[in-house]
Amino acid sequence: MFPWLTASLLLPIVGAVVVALLPSRNDLPQKVALGFSLATLVLVGLIGFGYQVNGERYQFVEEHNWIEAFGAHYAVGVDGIGLTLLILTAILVPVVILASWRDGDTGRWGSSSFFAWMLALEGLAIGVFAAMDVFLFYVLFEATLIPIYFLIGGFGGPRRAYAAVKFLLFSLLGGLLMLASVVGLYVVSADSDAGPTYLITELAPVTAGLDTEIGRWLFLGFFIAFAIKAPMFPVHTWLPTVAQEATPGTSVLLVSILDKIGTFGMIRFCLGLFPEASEWATPVVLVLAVISVLYGGLVAIGQRSIPRLIAYTSVSHFGFIVMGIFVLNSYGQTGSTLYMFNHGLSTAALFLVTGFLIRRRGSQLVGDFGGVEKVAPVLAGTFLLAGLSSLSLPGLSPFISEFLVLVGTFAYNWWYAVFAVLGIVLAAIYILLMYQRTMTGPTQPAVAGMKDLNLREIGALAPLLLLIVVLGFFPKPLTAIINPAVGDTLEQVGVTDPEPAVPAAAEEESNQ
Repeated sequence: MFPWLTASLLLPIVGAVVVALLPSRNDLPQKVALGFSLATLVLVGLIGFGYQVNGERYQFVEEHNWIEAFGAHYAVGVDGIGLTLLILTAILVPVVILASWRDGDTGRWGSSSFFAWMLALEGLAIGVFAAMDVFLFYVLFEATLIPIYFLIGGFGGPRRAYAAVKFLLFSLLGGLLMLASVVGLYVVSADSDAGPTYLITELAPVTAGLDTEIGRWLFLGFFIAFAIKAPMFPVHTWLPTVAQEATPGTSVLLVSILDKIGTFGMIRFCLGLFPEASEWATPVVLVLAVISVLYGGLVAIGQRSIPRLIAYTSVSHFGFIVMGIFVLNSYGQTGSTLYMFNHGLSTAALFLVTGFLIRRRGSQLVGDFGGVEKVAPVLAGTFLLAGLSSLSLPGLSPFISEFLVLVGTFAYNWWYAVFAVLGIVLAAIYILLMYQRTMTGPTQPAVAGMKDLNLREIGALAPLLLLIVVLGFFPKPLTAIINPAVGDTLEQVGVTDPEPAVPAAAEEESNQ
């Protein structure tokens, strides 16, 4: 069988090497990078079309011995959740390359390096979402830090070096905690009948019978690492700094793709390997998730920098995603996975159109704009649509995700849901205030000569906005992939959806 996942992983990495060797002139690195990213999109699209919705849980599986001494394998495969994030990654990278056409010119190493790191990041992210071996996952999880560190530190704003180091320190802390749990998994598997192994399919039966205290400690190592990556309160503080200093394209790759590794890891490893510890931690995790929702929204309202504002909105949105994961029912799980995809689209659109806006004005500050819609109506319109998707307007794709998460949360405990609903109100406030202050009112003199979006910029945003609208009315292509994987995850955890308060038969009799 053709190694589809390995090819999808290696193609952008090979592209990164090729692009890195090209001279930074005549737009050659951009064109070659775009070509490799589109080829990767085709490969991932073929995987999506070949995926059997009601087939085996993990498909396109490839497994080879890697480090036999301690049971590490090169093992990749995708379920519906991993496939959804593979598709998101493959869609966003060519969009980011097209939108960031000139962003590498002002960097420390030139456009060849800029686009090479982007392709390397794509390949590593695909590997992370496909990894079926815990050790392989950990290696790729840590490897993603290399390209994103250089993208932040080599390109962007005046404090980019500080932002890159801050991001790296937080990430390394999480990685060290995860490493301790990875070593712990080796010890417990070596003492079991299965022998030393890191395959998640072989580890699940081993960890299900773990001593309660050991299981909870191992769970915490993974969970804290994923909470930092996500990011969620109170380990989120690196994100606003990075978003303010990084290029818009780098922010998209970080928030829309890499941060999803955190929430994906919570499903794949926290719930999949430590079901008892996940249920034990659920009340505390849900409190932190609700705090993230409200804190992110409240702080976003007061931001003067547009990229920082968007970063805090993502803290709020990740609160919803984590909440959906840990309410432990199919509504929340489906909603959170769909939210990961839809948040990736809406946040990417918002970061990119904001980048176009800032590049034209030369300022990130909300107060330096005003009346943009009069001189750049297409820019203002795309900004509004991206903003409305971020606040989950009905008819746009994030609404369905948020609705399902809230339904799942109400089914689990209505108190959490009541507080989380306030996040919707806060989202309307910070998005509409930002639009009003930047796009409406009298046109400021510095804005009067602003040019509207060009064809390249419209071409970069169009796929995102089209998907946001289409999936807002017809999410079935994604939910059909996601639902079976959610059912498998909940079965592994050992939970079922709560029974309805009024049984359907009794309700029918009462209506007769």
